[in-house]
Amino acid sequence: MSTSEYVPYCGVPPVPGELWQNWNLDPVLIAALGALGIAYGWGARRFGRELGLEVWRMRCFAGGWVVLAAMLVSPICNLTVALFSARVGQHMVLTLAAAPLLILGRPEMLLAAAWPRFGAIAARLSAALPAGGLTGGAISFAALLWLWHMPAPYEATLSSDGIYWLMHLSLFASALVLWKALLDVEAAARLRGSLGALATSMQMGLLGAVLTFSAQPYFDSHATTTWSWGLSPLQDQQLGGLIMWVPGGLALLITATVLFAGMLRSLEAESGAA
Repeated sequence: MSTSEYVPYCGVPPVPGELWQNWNLDPVLIAALGALGIAYGWGARRFGRELGLEVWRMRCFAGGWVVLAAMLVSPICNLTVALFSARVGQHMVLTLAAAPLLILGRPEMLLAAAWPRFGAIAARLSAALPAGGLTGGAISFAALLWLWHMPAPYEATLSSDGIYWLMHLSLFASALVLWKALLDVEAAARLRGSLGALATSMQMGLLGAVLTFSAQPYFDSHATTTWSWGLSPLQDQQLGGLIMWVPGGLALLITATVLFAGMLRSLEAESGAA
């Protein structure tokens, strides 16, 4: 099939009146999401009580699963073909909402209980990673965020299913590693975690600012797809930059603040005990 005949994974660019008809019913994706939910539910029922897995953590995982499914199955998937800002919004929700909710559910703990060898491999890998995975997670997330929002790689995701899924899987995996390090950070390392979240917020804000203040649109695929939504290609790009810069950066800034406050409380408690 030639490039001109290729239809992006999420379909042809929609127009406003037809958007809610365009759900992504890819059987492979739905099977994968179903398997993830069923596996976690089985693990929670089989090992949750003996591992002390709290109910609120199970609810977090369920919430993360719903958000993940909504971003990939709902018409939002189709909207990302028409609007760069919709793609950025999808990425922000996946990496800053779905990823931390899934991590809070402690799926790795259930997987280690079901498959002890996984627990041993994960422990060795965590010990080998610098700063418990925080440095690697922050660097990989930043690198992939910039990579997939550069013109050439971005355009490639709209011309190949394989590259589309490489983008989603690599970016989401790096977000999982980053949030695992941030949410499981020990009291003694909360300052490092706070600085890691702050640095991630700053690099995300910088990329958002570059996109927002650009005087020209970068993405040729949206040269004709944004007008029916009341946006020029440049306005669409600027809106995407603002979404990344403000709500995206703010989510990580709040995380940095919470970690820093936790560090101060730990120091205060240690001082009181002394």
